[in-house]
Amino acid sequence: MLIKKILPYGAAAGLIAGVPLSLMGLNIGGQLSSSLGMALGYLTMLVAFSLIFVAIKRRRDQDQGGVIRFWPALGQGLGISLVASVCYALCWETALALSGMDFAGEYAKLLIEQQRAQGVSGEALAAFTAEMEQFKTQYADPLYRLPMTLAEIFPVGLLVSLVSAGLLRNPRFLAAPRG
Repeated sequence: MLIKKILPYGAAAGLIAGVPLSLMGLNIGGQLSSSLGMALGYLTMLVAFSLIFVAIKRRRDQDQGGVIRFWPALGQGLGISLVASVCYALCWETALALSGMDFAGEYAKLLIEQQRAQGVSGEALAAFTAEMEQFKTQYADPLYRLPMTLAEIFPVGLLVSLVSAGLLRNPRFLAAPRG
């Protein structure tokens, strides 16, 4: 059954992406530049979502005689992406709950400092600061925070699923050796 193939790959991908995110957030805090932290985060997601390619290829080569159509492959990839995204979000929620970390406060402070460094002042800075205060209030609500966290990772899974399905629908692409 396909769900038995989606759940383990999705859980593994979610943990591969979510555990480092949580550990980075807890241990490093604001010590990394936001651009370096973002690059490391998305690189980790790509590594995690390489399991989509592996899962689709394994299904094509072992279960379907070396042939898979685009839509079933995409469906499998999206299923893995969804499971992984939920695991990723749960890792982040667990890290926030266990640490008591004020991610929104630290993030807002960083963005306000960046605005100051760019020369923003007066009314414009006050308006931006008010915007950041609103963000902090919204981020405290899990019904706001969870969709934001899912929207951070799921598009990466969607992209990897599309590429993997597109490549692996060709039975000659990385064909399994016949023996």
